[in-house]
Amino acid sequence: MFASGVVKLTSRCPAWWGLTALTYHYETQCLPTPASWFAHHLPIWLHRLSVVATFLIEVAVPPLFFAPTRRLRLAAFYCQVLLQVLIIITGNYNFFNLLTLVLTTSLLDDKHLAAEPGNSHCKKTPAFWLKALLSLLLELTVGGLLAYGTVHYFGLDVDWEQYTVHSRTTFTFHQFSQWLKTVTLPTMWLGVASLGWELLTALWRWTQVRGWLQKLWAAVQLSIFGTATVALFTISLVPYSYMEPSTHGRLWTGAHRLFGTVEHLQLANSYGLFRRMTGLGGRPEVVLEGSYDGHHWTEIEFMYKPGNVSRPPPVVVPHQPRLDWQMWFAALGPHTHSPWFTRLVLCLLQGKEPVILLIQNDVARYPFHKQPPNFVRAQRYKYWFSQPGEQGQWWRRQWVEEFFPPVSLGDPTLDMLLRQFGLQDKSPPRARSSSNILTQALHWIRRQLSPLEAPTLLWGLILTVGAIRVVQALLGHRPSRSCPAAREKNHRPAPKDSGVTPAPTNSSSSQPPQRRK
Repeated sequence: MFASGVVKLTSRCPAWWGLTALTYHYETQCLPTPASWFAHHLPIWLHRLSVVATFLIEVAVPPLFFAPTRRLRLAAFYCQVLLQVLIIITGNYNFFNLLTLVLTTSLLDDKHLAAEPGNSHCKKTPAFWLKALLSLLLELTVGGLLAYGTVHYFGLDVDWEQYTVHSRTTFTFHQFSQWLKTVTLPTMWLGVASLGWELLTALWRWTQVRGWLQKLWAAVQLSIFGTATVALFTISLVPYSYMEPSTHGRLWTGAHRLFGTVEHLQLANSYGLFRRMTGLGGRPEVVLEGSYDGHHWTEIEFMYKPGNVSRPPPVVVPHQPRLDWQMWFAALGPHTHSPWFTRLVLCLLQGKEPVILLIQNDVARYPFHKQPPNFVRAQRYKYWFSQPGEQGQWWRRQWVEEFFPPVSLGDPTLDMLLRQFGLQDKSPPRARSSSNILTQALHWIRRQLSPLEAPTLLWGLILTVGAIRVVQALLGHRPSRSCPAAREKNHRPAPKDSGVTPAPTNSSSSQPPQRRK
């Protein structure tokens, strides 16, 4: 999260430095949602203030993950939840934000998750009051520093007459680079200290395990998971340090060697989503077209990406429509930068059903479902959100240029591109046996579920699992009828010492009662 905020400034993108990035973001992101249209039309000053809040949550708040006080960690958690929920509402980023939310739950303790009542009935000792006072002073200090830094470094100024908040960046790139050079290495050591504390805590818990067999099994688990955790943390330091070159050069050489050994496995990577804003002059979009005669062209509509200006943006979270997503990247440059696009055109000319299903889940909606087109081409458009008051339209668009020339099967241009990228058909696909019972069962399940769109199917599975867990929780926490009697029995005062112990409840026992010594 820290790197996500830092790279926005180290990229020197004028949109981020000018606090205007969100005036373009909602319109130009990969797959907008219906809420993106409404967010795009918010006042400019609110967009700028939202960028300030984004920098605050992504750059200043993450160090509070390691804060010694519980309330600071909870505040950091809810700041991240706020940011991720707003991103989910205004953009389709598949399961990315959901994974981030899951990771941030590590900031919560068992008491907060279980909603347990506080220990208000316990006697407050002087040590308790001293600890509470120090925690309060620390929290007030941190909150004051964050508030002062935000106002000072982003020049916040309230205009009471217009009911707006003006903002601007008051620091330079050089000043930010010097600050980043100062804090990058300490943040690494903060992570080392936190990991070391967790390992020591795990080791202490291991010492409390009873029984040699259980202790041996716990030792094996601690050794495996501890080693893997330390190794992954060490590897992740290398891509983390990419954001500050001097720190990257001073990093322990052993970390560089270990990262180089496993780099091909992609266990750790640098992060820089939306490092620079694209589409400042309009959202580039590629529109595929097919034809039977080369003169009358029909647009090929995708399920999720913008195309028809009258169709509202969909909500596809947590599904990842990879083809629609890649079409966004393809529109940012020439088609030669996306070799897979040439292969896509070939598959459409051949009428391959698996590829058609990536474009339209319902084959009947595909304009060439009866017969493949004889010609396929692609046009590049610029898209903008429609203005309020334009009834029945979500988008406005303008033709820019031809993205991919008209081609047909056997066309020299198409064959040349396929050979250039090494994508030509070299051998027929190998036939796969379907006599296996498991294979037949999976094919049957796929045929039954194919009419459902992926987001509907995923949300159905998620809600089903959630409902099962809720029912299990309700049944598991249902109080037993014998509990009150048992509690009454447990809290019943002990009888006075009469010198004789009560007789055992087992009627088969024939031994006389024993007197106390």
